[in-house]
Amino acid sequence: MLDCYIPYGGYWCTPFVKWQGAYANLHPLKFAAETATRALAERAISPQVFSGLFLGATVPSQGAFYAAPWVAGMLGAGEITGPTLSQACATSARVIASAAFEITNSGAGPLLCLTADRTSNGPHILYPNPLAPGARGDAEDWVWDNFNCDPFAGLSMVETAENVAREAGISTAEQHEVTLLRYEQYQQALADAAAFHRRYMVMPIEINPSGRKVMATVQDDEGVFPSTPAGLARLKPVLPGGSVTYGGQTYPADGNAGMILAGRQQARELSREPGIEIRLIAFAEGRERKGFMPAANVPAIRRVLDRAGITLADVKAIKTHNPFAVNDCYLSRELGIPATGMNNFGCSLIWGHPQAPTGMRLLIELIEELALLGGGYGLFSGCAAGDTAAAIVIHVDG
Repeated sequence: MLDCYIPYGGYWCTPFVKWQGAYANLHPLKFAAETATRALAERAISPQVFSGLFLGATVPSQGAFYAAPWVAGMLGAGEITGPTLSQACATSARVIASAAFEITNSGAGPLLCLTADRTSNGPHILYPNPLAPGARGDAEDWVWDNFNCDPFAGLSMVETAENVAREAGISTAEQHEVTLLRYEQYQQALADAAAFHRRYMVMPIEINPSGRKVMATVQDDEGVFPSTPAGLARLKPVLPGGSVTYGGQTYPADGNAGMILAGRQQARELSREPGIEIRLIAFAEGRERKGFMPAANVPAIRRVLDRAGITLADVKAIKTHNPFAVNDCYLSRELGIPATGMNNFGCSLIWGHPQAPTGMRLLIELIEELALLGGGYGLFSGCAAGDTAAAIVIHVDG
């Protein structure tokens, strides 16, 4: 069990923007530092309070060799340092868990956790290969080649979704029903002038790369595709003979997120509402058979519930990273969770997937949902490349 706390309000994220959208030319680490600087100032928290920084990123960018120390310096906290972690779509969970382990075991804190990725304009890498004909190098498009082929399973991510759908008998129609439900749930977050998003989101974001002229203003998530029964019915499966359509999967995006972790008393001192206590209870990972990535949430959830000493009946709110609607269809069947019993206010299936910050945003939304419900246990789980998944249990009191 973990002994680590999150100050209420001690977290934030940018709106997420679809691939090649408004953030396409922003350096992801500089952007994350700018966002964190603004968020901390809005919360009247000095960067000097932190004893370390845990940074998560999955897509390399210029200067990323110096990532965490560089970001700390840009924040005005040049005396601290920390690791830069990358675990595909489980990066947020790993960053949070690693910081929580350090606080639990050493009493360190407060710690700042930041996650940032830009899938737009990802690097094109040439690996030297002196043994190739003419010493021609081996090329890799970092974002798209890794979406399209797991070197161990030899499959693209959508093929792993098809494997799960085929074995479990999950039809296109069932996937589209979940997509429609998730889109409707996302509309709850936009109600009352996006009141739910304004609880945690840093917005608007002014795009000003030159420092002289604002080129665009991002008011909220950009790239969300409206879903209707008729529109989804017109879509054909991505793969011949398959069941997964573009309407039943997420899309690459850009953005960043931040979260403060601390000991109990430190969290109270940094909280916007000291009467609300948020505790990280447990973290776990799971792995499925080769080529069955969307199913990996099930073993991860079973393991994290066991470590937390609770059952699904004790859980009041659930958030999942669902790159495919298949994920939630399968989870519903295996664990008996109704589709309506998870992902209130939205999920990555709808607002996109910048990879590293995706899970952190989901956990933030989980905290805010539990706060609205008056507290209780919350469960987050998300699958990741390599047929793996990570899961976290939290408890909100107050």
